[in-house]
Amino acid sequence: MISATYRLVLLAAVIGSTPAYAKKRPEPVPVAAPVVVRNFTPVDRFYSARKDALLWMSNREAQVALVQLLRDAPIDGFTRGPALATQIEAAIATAQGGNAAAVNSADRLMSQSLIDYVQSLYTPIPGMTYGDNWVRARPPSGESILATAARAPSLAEHVNTVWNLNPVYAQLRQAALEEAKLPDGGQSALLALNLSRARFKSPSSKFVLIDIASARLWMYENGAPVDTMKVVVGKNEIEPRSGDSLRTPMLAGVMYYAIYNPYWHVPDHLVRRNIAPAAAKLGPGALKGNKYEVVASWSSNPVIVDPATVDWKAVAAGTAHALLRQKPTGANSMGKMKFPFENGLGIYLHDTPHKEYFKEATRTLSNGCIRLERAADFGSWMMGRPARPEDTTAELTVPFPQGVPIYVTYLTALPDAGKIAYNKDVYGWDRQSPNKAVAIAGQ
Repeated sequence: MISATYRLVLLAAVIGSTPAYAKKRPEPVPVAAPVVVRNFTPVDRFYSARKDALLWMSNREAQVALVQLLRDAPIDGFTRGPALATQIEAAIATAQGGNAAAVNSADRLMSQSLIDYVQSLYTPIPGMTYGDNWVRARPPSGESILATAARAPSLAEHVNTVWNLNPVYAQLRQAALEEAKLPDGGQSALLALNLSRARFKSPSSKFVLIDIASARLWMYENGAPVDTMKVVVGKNEIEPRSGDSLRTPMLAGVMYYAIYNPYWHVPDHLVRRNIAPAAAKLGPGALKGNKYEVVASWSSNPVIVDPATVDWKAVAAGTAHALLRQKPTGANSMGKMKFPFENGLGIYLHDTPHKEYFKEATRTLSNGCIRLERAADFGSWMMGRPARPEDTTAELTVPFPQGVPIYVTYLTALPDAGKIAYNKDVYGWDRQSPNKAVAIAGQ
C-alpha cells in the first residue's frame, strides 16, 4: 500500500517536470524594429544642401512678389495659385511669433509653391504635336528651380520675371492682366486661351514662330524678332473622301536642313481628284507636260513606274493607289526651296511659284503645308549665308550650322507695336478644342 507521503512525492514530480519537447524548443528570435525610410522631396534636398538656411523669410519684397505671382497665376493656367497665396500669407503671419518650426514651415511652403507654379508653365501646349525631343515641353526639376532662385542677384526680381517664357507670351500676359481688371473681365478669357498656345520656352536663342491665324512668320534671335513675312497656311476644309483635315496643325519641331530644287510629292487627294481623271481621259502623256512621274516609293532613289501600267480610272475612284512626284522645275509647287522638319504629319515649309497668294488678306489656301513669301531670305537667315538654289538644277540637301526650333501655333490675339491685334478665328479653334486630325502634306 502506497503511503500518502509517497503519493505526494509522485505528484510533485509529475507537476514539476518539464516535457522533453519543451526543453528542445529554441528561444524566439527578437523582432527588429521597423525601418522607416524617409522619402526626401526636392524641397528637403534643397534645404539640406544649404544647411536649412532660409530663402524667403528674411526677404519681405520676395514674399510679396511670390504672393502676387500666385494671385495672378490663373492667367497662366495655374488655378491653384490664389489658394496657395492665401496659405502663404497665413503661414507668414503664424511665423511672426518667432517659433522656429513655424518659420521653417512658411519658408518651405513658399519654395514648394514656386516649384509648383514654374513646373506648370512647362506642360505641353494643348493640341500641339511635338516632333523633336529638344523642343518637347519638359518641366525643370524642383531643385534646379530653387537653385536658380537662390542664385538670383534679386530674388524678388527673379520671381517677378519667372513667367517670362518668350516675348509673345510676356506681352500677351501683361495685356491679359490689364483686361482682367475691367469690371466684365474684358478680353482676359480670350487672351488666356491664346497664352496657353504661346506657352513655350525655346531651348535656343534663335527660333521660328509661325502664327496660323494671321498667316505670318517671325524669325527670332536673342529675344527679339529680326524679320517677318507672310505665309500661306492650310484651308479650313476636310477632304471629303478621306476625312483628313487640310488645316495646318499646331506643331513644334527642329529644322536641320533645307532642300534646293525639291521634288514635289503630290498629296493622295490631289492625285485622286485632279491628276488621275486627266490621265484617264487624256492618257499617260498628260503627266509628262507637267513633269510628273510615277514612283514605287518615297525613298530618295525610287524606282520609276511606267504610267501606262497604272489603272488611272481606279486611282480616280479611290480603289487603286499611285505615288506621283513633280520634277524640279519653275512650275514645281515647292518652288526652289523646301524646309522639312520632323513632326509625324508630313508638314513642312516651302517656296511657291504662286506669289499672288500673298496679296490675299486671308491666306488659308494650301493643303496643310506652309508656303513662304520670301523663301530665299528665310533660307539665308537659317544658313547664316546667302541661299543660292539657282546654283544647281538637281535636288540638293543643304545643312544648317545648327538646328533651329520652330513653333507653329494659333494666335487670335497677338502683340503688335505695343498693342494687341485680334485676328479672325479662321479655323474656329477658339470655340472648340484644336483639331487634331492629320493634315495632308503638300502644296
